[in-house]
Amino acid sequence: MSSNGSSEFRIGDRVVYPNHGVGVVEQIGSRTIGSTAEKYYLLNIKSSNLKVTVPFHSVGAVGLRRVVRNGEVQKILDFLSDGATENAADWKDRFKENSDRMRTGSLLEVAAVLKNLLVLKESKSLSFREKKMLERARYLLVSELALARNCEESHIEVVLAETLSRTNLKFPEAGELES
Repeated sequence: MSSNGSSEFRIGDRVVYPNHGVGVVEQIGSRTIGSTAEKYYLLNIKSSNLKVTVPFHSVGAVGLRRVVRNGEVQKILDFLSDGATENAADWKDRFKENSDRMRTGSLLEVAAVLKNLLVLKESKSLSFREKKMLERARYLLVSELALARNCEESHIEVVLAETLSRTNLKFPEAGELES
């Protein structure tokens, strides 16, 4: 495993909690349960203002990680601008594959879900759950890339729209998926 040592994160670190999005480590605390002292991170999830407690020993299991670095941003953009995608024919298989990808917490996997669903959307209308997943993938991608590049989300939306247009895919507007 990568350097997921227990004291890896510090107060103020920007982290990603898979499927919840970007958060900030607000506090590192410890509590006693029975006779065991357990250290934990208190995160503030940006989008929902939700406070989430993650015990040190669960960091690996939940997939908590740092926000992607700038170098990785380019890898993700390159991936989105190359035409290749793969979608299972059966929607149940496809949905499961995409759900599993979303759960990995890897931003590249989230980008793969976004791209697969956009390709699919070209040929048929997405199911309600697929629309929801596309909306989630879009949000996770935009919010994390904006943090990684230290810029406004609207700027990242433009970058993503341009990147995807190279393979004739249309980046969805924030509001259009909510119907």
